[in-house]
Amino acid sequence: MQSEVIISGFGGQGTLYAGQVYAYAAMDEGKHVTWIPSYGPEMRGGTANCTVVISDEEIGSPGALHPRAVIALNLPSLDKYEPLVAPGGFLIVNESMVNHEPTRTDIHWLMIPANKIAQELGNERAANMILLGALEGNMKALPEDALERALVVHTAERLRKFVDLNIEALHRGAEYKVD
Repeated sequence: MQSEVIISGFGGQGTLYAGQVYAYAAMDEGKHVTWIPSYGPEMRGGTANCTVVISDEEIGSPGALHPRAVIALNLPSLDKYEPLVAPGGFLIVNESMVNHEPTRTDIHWLMIPANKIAQELGNERAANMILLGALEGNMKALPEDALERALVVHTAERLRKFVDLNIEALHRGAEYKVD
């Protein structure tokens, strides 16, 4: 099985990091993986997105014209990527940063107040992990604890103090389920 995921938002929201964590988790599970980042020259505040492709077999293309899932951390990402999600796919939206719900009825979507939840956890920068937890909690492309293990194993030493927070954020996101 192959899953294509696009994670998109402003630079500084952790879009690329969320994609890296997802890619590492899949790699650690023995999957074939590609991770392709894209960001504007201004990085923080500019647009940033990444495409993660996870497969049981070799990957023919690292791109995704119609991804199985999209995480939209802001309004421009929702507007750009909602039309591209494959029918039956998943759209996970940071409700804290948008002013309307998705309109498609042929996909599964969730509105999650990720910034608010991250503030409750003590660090607004954990919004990306909340949304990643919601995605994987619904899509189930990897074993349940794969993302947690990836955080523990692959987080840089200087950022280890955030591992427990990020794991809690994953759990909070996973509590959200599509109908």
